[in-house]
Formats: sequence, C-alpha cells, structure tokens
Amino acid sequence: MKLLKSLFLVALLMALAITALSATSSDWNEEPKSLRGRSRFLSQNGRVALTCEKNPKICLVKGSAGPDCCNNKCVKFSTDRLNCGRCGKKCSFQKICCEGKCVNPNTNEKHCGKCGNKCNAKGSCVFGMCSYA
Repeated sequence: MKLLKSLFLVALLMALAITALSATSSDWNEEPKSLRGRSRFLSQNGRVALTCEKNPKICLVKGSAGPDCCNNKCVKFSTDRLNCGRCGKKCSFQKICCEGKCVNPNTNEKHCGKCGNKCNAKGSCVFGMCSYA
C-alpha cells in the first residue's frame, strides 16, 4: 500500500512538472521581439515557404513528386493521370497516362496492362494481357 502511494505521488509530481514547463516555454505564435520583424523567407509557422510557381527548381529535388510544376504542385507529365502531357489534361476513366498520352491499357498494343508492356507482333492486347486467347 505504501509503494502504491509513493508511485501515485511520483506520477502526480511528474505531471505537475510537465504542466509547469509547458506553460513557461516560449510560444511560436508570439510576435518576434526583433524590430526588423520576421524574415521574408519564412512563413508564419517558421518554415520556409517555397512554391514551384515561384521557384520551379524545387520540383527537381530528390523525393519530389515530379520534375514539372502544375497549379503550384510538382507533377510528372509523363505518368500523371490528372496532368497527362501538360497541365490540366485529364485521362478519362479506364485510361492511364503513358509517355504523356492517355491510353487504354486493356487494348493498347504498346502499353498492354501497364506502361511500356509491348505485345509481340503475333499477339494482340485483350483485357490488358498479350495473346489472351
């Protein structure tokens, strides 16, 4: 029983200490104390505000969604269904974007089932498979 009371007291003291420390820490939402204000390169939350419309080179960074900038988002025109070949060109239902063109992978000989899957001269593409029958 004495051990249980001691554990409860330690937990209570830790919770009180955490609450006190969080109340005294500086808040990121406070106005800067500098007379010059915030840096023009930082947004309100302290992060760098880069957009591809203002700086298209950010789409070339490793890990980017693609090398092309469209509606302030990095995309890949060669494979993006919503921006196939150019900004705003959407592929219709059942079509995918391969090499910047909307194709039907169920019947396309050069892109049978997926991009770049070419059927041989004898076979045809049916239901996304070469030489189905």
